[in-house]
Amino acid sequence: MFAFATVVLTALIVTALLAPWLTQGSVEAQSLSARLKPPGWVDASGHMYLAGTDHLGRDVLARLIYGSRLSLAVGTLAVAFGGAVGLVLGLISGYYGGKVDAVIMRFTDMQLAFPFMLLALALVTILGPSVINVILVLAITSWIVYAKVVRGDVLQLRNREFIEAARVLGIPDRRIIFRHILPNIFSSFLVVASFQVAALIIAESSLSFLGLGVPSNIPTWGTMLADGREYVRDAWWLSVFPGVAIMLAALSFNLLGDGLRDLLDPTMRASSPTRKRRIRFFSPRNGPPATPDPHTAVKEIGPLGNESNSLEIKNVDQSRKC
Repeated sequence: MFAFATVVLTALIVTALLAPWLTQGSVEAQSLSARLKPPGWVDASGHMYLAGTDHLGRDVLARLIYGSRLSLAVGTLAVAFGGAVGLVLGLISGYYGGKVDAVIMRFTDMQLAFPFMLLALALVTILGPSVINVILVLAITSWIVYAKVVRGDVLQLRNREFIEAARVLGIPDRRIIFRHILPNIFSSFLVVASFQVAALIIAESSLSFLGLGVPSNIPTWGTMLADGREYVRDAWWLSVFPGVAIMLAALSFNLLGDGLRDLLDPTMRASSPTRKRRIRFFSPRNGPPATPDPHTAVKEIGPLGNESNSLEIKNVDQSRKC
């Protein structure tokens, strides 16, 4: 599934980057004589509309391709801004503790008291619909997720031996945080960020569907869903194709997060069913490579490929000699 997510996301990103060349100016081209044509329809000039046309005769596939640029950009930029704020505040809160931790955590608890979408709707209503405002609103409403996760990881690390040794040596706190703690928690932060991209893509589509996100004249997957809701019975493709695009993007980012967690988390590697235990038998160093000696067996304990593997040596003759 990780490979599937990688392939789908690569295709979406490449398509989004090449959107101006793939669409060739057909995003806003209207033709009322070609309105609500089904997928596969061919016009008089021989041009095929693979995803059909909308209520204004515009190419649905071209708008899907162009809309992927904005939907993916809003999700990733909101994660970048919100993740940066949450990462810094989580590091400070977890490392220093005390009053600093109490203030930051009480602020996050206050924000968690409001439903995510309700808070986003309120902020967008105040700031007004625009691409920049949507990114800011999604970043403001999502930073607490990163702060909570990072704080929990820092609390587990700040009293470890290597951190205490760094303090004894007089290393400044800033260097300890960014040189010794941050690399050890960045894997979990990266996993959370991949999950959040999927959540924020859905949130942006929801805001655009309600008319409070990106302006309606800019093609996004959410605005395309909003345009197609009035034609669900007569033109199902107006709603199905944007919905499938949102589903594929969100599913791929979620699968990417699962794959990164399995890849970066040692505990998940340890429980992986594909890594089996096995027993190796070794003959004496200078002896002939004969049949395995059952009296001296070296057994690998733990999953293969894990740095925490240990060797348990069982000598049957030792008990007899004793």
